[in-house]
Amino acid sequence: MLSTVLAGVPWAAFVVLVAVVVVAPFVGVLLARTPRTTTVLLVLATLAVLGLTLYPDGDPSPAATCSVGLPYLSPTAAESVANVLLFVPPAFLAGIRWRHPLVAVAAASGLSAGIEALQAVVLGIGRACDTGDWVTNTIGAVVGCLLAFAALTVVRRRCARGRRVVA
Repeated sequence: MLSTVLAGVPWAAFVVLVAVVVVAPFVGVLLARTPRTTTVLLVLATLAVLGLTLYPDGDPSPAATCSVGLPYLSPTAAESVANVLLFVPPAFLAGIRWRHPLVAVAAASGLSAGIEALQAVVLGIGRACDTGDWVTNTIGAVVGCLLAFAALTVVRRRCARGRRVVA
């Protein structure tokens, strides 16, 4: 479904990714002050990832298989860029909420590995397991957590500056 839309405009996912990279640190600074909102957005982003990756698509597979290989990475490789983009929001939000971006990278990468394992084992959903998807999802998690780190750094500097003024 998503890949069909992206096939018509292969550069769209890359443009959205660039926009997210530019806007996310500013949003992260705001979200750092509202943990409840961040938690709700994290849950929604995670549910969106699960829905987009585990919703039945195509005919059930006759056997459990997993394609092993590295992804093709290019700004016009719509599927790979979409897989990167898919994991930026949950990793970013987890990094902001938990205040530990490295833990969020590990959790998001683990989530991606679990999704790929489910796609291989649950034949009825008609999804294909692919290690390239795990790699691109993990790249997205790293991008999201770098953005969270940037936002948290700004927040920490503002707090430190505020303490110096008051003291």
